[in-house]
Amino acid sequence: MTILEIGSNAPDFTLPKDGGGTITLSALRSGPVVLYFYPKDDTSGCTQEAIEFSGLKPQFEKLGAKVIGMSPDPVKKHDKFIAKHDLKIDLVADEEKKIVEAYGLWVEKSMYGRKYMGVERTTFLIGTDGKIAKIWNKVKVPGHAAEVLEETRALVA
Repeated sequence: MTILEIGSNAPDFTLPKDGGGTITLSALRSGPVVLYFYPKDDTSGCTQEAIEFSGLKPQFEKLGAKVIGMSPDPVKKHDKFIAKHDLKIDLVADEEKKIVEAYGLWVEKSMYGRKYMGVERTTFLIGTDGKIAKIWNKVKVPGHAAEVLEETRALVA
């Protein structure tokens, strides 16, 4: 399994995004990128996280930062999720889980004694050099977006 650390090059990708088109990570080097991985659209924790990042989007933009959410859900599901919750951030679809695996986040999980494979909720702050500046593993959602915003401010200061 891939183990990424602060200072590692962030694995590049080009993936389909909500609303059509694609996003290429390496094309976003004009400012920091907040890349957050989440398990599934329209579940309670994932919805709260997306709403919090959406609410702070103007502040991230003032810092020149882009916020991107990634899950294995298809683009059509992302489109419905965005419309339902009036989300303002970009969501990319990694249906083949290649990028989730490249970041080391396709892991065995357990719920109610049942084991299954899923995405480990994790956020990466990526600098303009394409290197990982900060990693939040096993994210607890409440207040997380605000903490990421503070770290992004520190990175661009």
